[in-house]
Amino acid sequence: MKVSLSAAAVAADFDPRSGSLVERALFNHRAIVVLLCALVTILLGWQATRLQLNASFEKTIPAEHRYIRNFLAHQGELTGLGNAVRIAVANPQGSVYDAKYLETLRQLSDEVFLLPGVARNQMKSLWTPTTRWVGVTEEGLEGGPVIPDGYDGSPKSLEQLRANIARSGEIGQLVALDARSSVIYVPLLARDAEGRALDYAAFAQRIEALRVKYEQQGVRIHVTGFAKIVGDLIDGVRAVLGFFTLAVAIATAAVFWYTRCVRSTLLVVAASLVAVVWQLGLLPALGYTLDPYSILVPFLVFAIGMSHGAQKMNGIMQDIGRGLPKLVAARFTFRRLFLAGLTALLADAVGFAVLLVIDIQAIRELAIAASIGVAVLIFTNLILLPILLSYTGVSATAAQRSLRAEAADAAGAGKQPLWAFLDRYTQRRHALIAIMVAVLLGALGFAASTQLKIGDLDPGAPELRADSRYNRDVAFVNAAYGASSDVLAVMVKAPEGQCSQVETLNKIDALEWQLRQLGGVESTNSLALLNRRVLAGLNEGSPKWYEFLPNQDMLNTVTAGAPRGLYNDACSLLTLSVYLRDHKAETLAHVVGHVEAFAAANDTDDVRFLLAAGSAGIEAATNIVVKDAWRTMLALVYAAVALLAFVTFRSWRAVVVAILPLMLTSVLAEALMVALGMGVKVATLPVIALGVGIGVDYALYILSVTLAQLREGRSLSESYYRALLFTGKVVMLTGVTLAIGVITWVASPIKFQADMGLLLAFMFLWNMLGALVLLPALAHFLLKRAPQVATNSAAFYGALKARS
Repeated sequence: MKVSLSAAAVAADFDPRSGSLVERALFNHRAIVVLLCALVTILLGWQATRLQLNASFEKTIPAEHRYIRNFLAHQGELTGLGNAVRIAVANPQGSVYDAKYLETLRQLSDEVFLLPGVARNQMKSLWTPTTRWVGVTEEGLEGGPVIPDGYDGSPKSLEQLRANIARSGEIGQLVALDARSSVIYVPLLARDAEGRALDYAAFAQRIEALRVKYEQQGVRIHVTGFAKIVGDLIDGVRAVLGFFTLAVAIATAAVFWYTRCVRSTLLVVAASLVAVVWQLGLLPALGYTLDPYSILVPFLVFAIGMSHGAQKMNGIMQDIGRGLPKLVAARFTFRRLFLAGLTALLADAVGFAVLLVIDIQAIRELAIAASIGVAVLIFTNLILLPILLSYTGVSATAAQRSLRAEAADAAGAGKQPLWAFLDRYTQRRHALIAIMVAVLLGALGFAASTQLKIGDLDPGAPELRADSRYNRDVAFVNAAYGASSDVLAVMVKAPEGQCSQVETLNKIDALEWQLRQLGGVESTNSLALLNRRVLAGLNEGSPKWYEFLPNQDMLNTVTAGAPRGLYNDACSLLTLSVYLRDHKAETLAHVVGHVEAFAAANDTDDVRFLLAAGSAGIEAATNIVVKDAWRTMLALVYAAVALLAFVTFRSWRAVVVAILPLMLTSVLAEALMVALGMGVKVATLPVIALGVGIGVDYALYILSVTLAQLREGRSLSESYYRALLFTGKVVMLTGVTLAIGVITWVASPIKFQADMGLLLAFMFLWNMLGALVLLPALAHFLLKRAPQVATNSAAFYGALKARS
C-alpha cells in the first residue's frame, strides 16, 4: 500500500504547468497533437501510393570520379561501353548457320530494336548494318555487312555468311566460339525519347516476355546486364515485402507476450508503422524513389521505432503499476526518456547522414531516406506514442506484471536469475572476464576483417543466388564466348583527325600486348590489333606477318575501313577494349594499376590514355570510391555518435562505455562478411554504417538510467540492476525479436537480401549483448568512481523513485 499512497501523493501534487516548454506544449494540447498527426498520416499515406520502385544505372556509379568523368565526357562517341544488355540466342539443334535460326534471330533483333530505352544507333547483332567484315581479295581490301547482299537462306547464302563472320573478328564477341549461339548487344539510354528515366522493371519484363515468346520457336535465350539484374532484384523485392509483414507479425507477437496488453502492443506497432508511412510518403513528395538497395530502410525505421516505442510503453506501464494516473505516467516517462531517445535518434540520423560523403547517388539517396525515417520517429515514437498511451493507458494486469521483479526486489526476495547473472558483470572478476573475451573476439575479428575485399568476389551477380536464372545465363555466356561480358575500355585521346598516327597506334599495340599477359585478361581489341590482322591477311594469312607495320599509308588505309567502334567519327578518340575473365576486385585493380602505370610513362601533350569505360571500367571506379570512403565513413559515424553521447552525458568515460561495444560489433560484422563471402560495395557499404546507428540505442537507454542511479549515490551493481528492471528487459526483448524478424530473410530469392538479413540479425544480437554484458563490465572500471555524471532527465526518475 505504501507504493500506491506515495504514487497518489505524487499524482495529487503534480502540476500540469511543470516540465519543459516542449512537454507542456505537447501534453497540455494533446488533442491538437493527435489530430495533426492523424491528418499528416492521411496525407502522407496518400503520397506513399505514388512511391515507385526503380533503379538507375547512373545512380550506382560515382559521377565525380575522374574515370567516370572521362567516360561521361566521351559517352556519345563510345559504342555501347556503358549500360548495356547482352541477349545470347542459342540454337540447341545446330549452329547459327541455319536459315530457321537466323529468321528467328532477325525477328527478335527487330523487336528488341524497338524497345523503349534502347540506343538504336549503337545496337549490334548479326542483322544490324553496323556488324561488318573486312577481308583481302584479289582487288585489295573489301568489306560490308556480315549478312550478305541478297541473303535468301539458301546454302550458298549461309556459306557466304560463314565466310563473312570469319572475317569480321566477331567470333568470341557476337558469335560463340562453337558457333551455336550469337549475341544481340543492346546499349541502353538513361532516358527515353520523351525524357523519362528508363523503367528498368518494365524493360526487364519486356525482355522476359520476348524470352518466353521466342523460346517457343525452338531457341534458347540467355540475358545478362545491369538492367536484367535490377529487374530480377525488383521481382525479389516484392517477395521481401512478405518478409517485412512477417517481421511485423513477429514483433507484435513478442511485444504482446511481454506485456499481455492488447492496447499498448497495438499502439507501439501502430506508431512504428505510422513512421514508415510518413517516411514512404515523404520520399515521392521530395522527388525520391526506392530501389533494391534502399528497400531495407523502411524495415530499419520500423525496427528503430519498435525499440524506442517499447521503452516508452514499458516506462508508462511501470508508472501506472505504481499507481500513477495514465496522463501523469506518460508525462513522467516522457521526461525520463525523451532526452535519451532523442540523443539515440539524432545519433542514428547523423550516422545515416554521414553516408552523404560517399560520391554515389544511390547511397546518398539511401542516406536521405534513412535520415527522413529517423527524423519522423521523433514525432511518432517519442511524442505521439506517449500521448496516445496517456489516453488509453495499459491494462491493470499488465501494469502489475511489469513490476513483479521490482516488487520482489523491494521485498527482499532473490533477484530474477537472468538479471542476477547479468549483474555479476559489474563485479571485478566477471568484468575482467567479459573484457578479456571482448578483446580476444575483437582481435580475432580484426584479423579476419583484414581479409575483407572491395567489390564483387564472385562472377555473375553476387546479389542473386548462384543458381538463379541470371547467373546461369552469365555462366553460359562466359563458357560459350571464352570470356565474360566484363569489358574495361581504355580511351586514347589524340588530336582531331590523327587517331591513326604511327606513334599513337604503336603505343596502343604495346599496351595491348602487355595487358594480354596479365592474369584475368582473356583478350583485347583495338585499331592496332586490326592492323596486325589485316597485314597477315594481305600475306595469305601467314602468321609471320602478324605484326604491327609502321607504315602511315597502310595504317590510314586500314583505318578508313575499320568499324567505328574502334574510333570516333572525328578520329580523335580510340578505344582499347580489354575483355576480362570476371569483375572481381583483384582483377580490376590489377588491370587498372597496369594501365595507370603505362599512361604515366607514355602520355604526351597530344596523346593521353584515359580510364575508363565499359562495365568493368565503371565498376573499377566504383570500387576505388568505396574503398576510399569505407574507413572515412566509419570514422565520421563514430565521431558523430561519440560527440552526441558526450553532449548528453558530459563524460568521456560514459562515451567510452557506450562506444566500445559498438566498435566490437562493427569489427565482428566485418569478419562475418568475410565468412559469408561478401565484399564492400554499393549494396553493402551502408549496412556497415547502419549497424552503428542501430546499436547505439541499446547502450544509451541502459547507460542513461545507470548514470541516473549512480548520481543518487547508489552502487554500480544496484544502479545497473535497476537499469535492467527499467530498460534492460526491453532492450533484450527488442534485440531478440528484431533478430528473429530479419533472420527470416535468409529464405529470400535475392542473395543480397538474405545476406543482409543474416548480417542485421547478427548486429541486433551483438549490440544487445554488448549493452547488457560489456557495458557494465566497462562501467566497473570507468564509471564506479564517477557518480556525479548524469543526464538531465535523471532528476525526474530520481524524484519519482524517492516519492514511491
